[in-house]
Amino acid sequence: MGGRKPLPVALTIAGSDSGGGAGIQADLKTFAVMGVHGTSAITSITAQNTREVRAIHDLPPEMVVAQIEAVADDLGVDAAKTGMLSNAGIIEAVAKTIDRYGFPLVVDPVMVAKSGARLLREDAVEAMRRLMVPRATVVTPNAPEAEVLTGIKIRGRRDQEEAARIIVEELGAEAAVVKGGHLGGGESVDVLYYRGRVEAIRAPRVYRNTTHGTGCAFSAAIAAGLAKGRSIPEAVRVAKEFITMAIDYGLELGGGVGPVNPVAWLEVPAERWRVLSNLEDALRVLLEREEAAVKLMPEVQMNIAMALPAIYARTPLDVAAFPGRIGVSNGRLVVKAKPEFGASRHMARLVLAAMKHDPRVRAAMNVRYDEALVEAAESLGLVVAEFSREEEPPEVREREGATLPWALEQAVREHGRVPDVIYDKGGHGKEPMIRILAGSAVEVVRKALRIAEKAGY
Repeated sequence: MGGRKPLPVALTIAGSDSGGGAGIQADLKTFAVMGVHGTSAITSITAQNTREVRAIHDLPPEMVVAQIEAVADDLGVDAAKTGMLSNAGIIEAVAKTIDRYGFPLVVDPVMVAKSGARLLREDAVEAMRRLMVPRATVVTPNAPEAEVLTGIKIRGRRDQEEAARIIVEELGAEAAVVKGGHLGGGESVDVLYYRGRVEAIRAPRVYRNTTHGTGCAFSAAIAAGLAKGRSIPEAVRVAKEFITMAIDYGLELGGGVGPVNPVAWLEVPAERWRVLSNLEDALRVLLEREEAAVKLMPEVQMNIAMALPAIYARTPLDVAAFPGRIGVSNGRLVVKAKPEFGASRHMARLVLAAMKHDPRVRAAMNVRYDEALVEAAESLGLVVAEFSREEEPPEVREREGATLPWALEQAVREHGRVPDVIYDKGGHGKEPMIRILAGSAVEVVRKALRIAEKAGY
């Protein structure tokens, strides 16, 4: 090979999930976002979706071995993980091959699919216990799997600790993580047993039906950490943080248990940067047409807001805007600070309400009310909606920040879609206002300037 590798190499020895939620598919996604080069040795092909496993076809053990050898002989393996090994023949072949190469190994003792289908034959359970566990750097059973491996009933934390201890001290693994996902409580607590010490690794429990592939992605994340040179405890802690995020932003696909979303680990921070960057670009566009922008300024000042993509946007903290708004001084635009998430709850609620109806509409901007602007928007062929604060139900009026979401709902009912422009003529203590909606901050500013130009600003 020669020279230092640009990325550590991780190998997954597991089954293929045609639904893309678990197995090899989940592992390779996880490796990619965790910063290692992912390689694979497929043990079994499953016809699977979010509801069921329809068929399983195991590969011959010699084919599994050939895949491991092909990767290890050329690319080298910095760490590996096993998932679905299916039968005793595959387990025996994998164990012998691992001995020849000696790389760190994470064993996820996959026995049952999320749909309830058995993925490990009865004759293979003893082979798993006898051949794979003693070769493992880390074993990652959930509570039911730990019960099968150790023979003890797991009802809570002490049982997790005892099962983890048995897996290490009696079955021969270097470390064990007995996961707490199947146990109750407001927290999901995994128990790590390593070098005679117990560590509880905690995360808030995520109540979402998007857990297909959880065990696969978690063990793959640990393997990625080991491949990068992390210690066992550090690799497990990072993997716990990663998998909590992957479940929280899981994908509601199919009619069964939706898949985890490993990509969230990279995509959320990347999208946050993209939103802030787009808002700064939008401000530059506004400054290029400063004279028109100043004429659009309402008394309460102006703001531009943009949300993360719909899959990640849940609360006003997922929507960025300009803190302190955008104002005017001596005929020039004044911007007090760079855009931040959570900076305008008022505008954020409008954007979030719009995204429920059209996930592509992620940005909003407020400008002064002028009948000429309304007429200009209509003449441009934009969908324009008006709401009256006098028609606002008392329960909406009394709830902080509820007006704009209510107005948006009214507009969608009337027009059958999210409008480009939504305005009101004010009310007691409320300035008349126009709000413009679009796909991004740059788009919403350009739309506002187009309206202003049509109105002769």
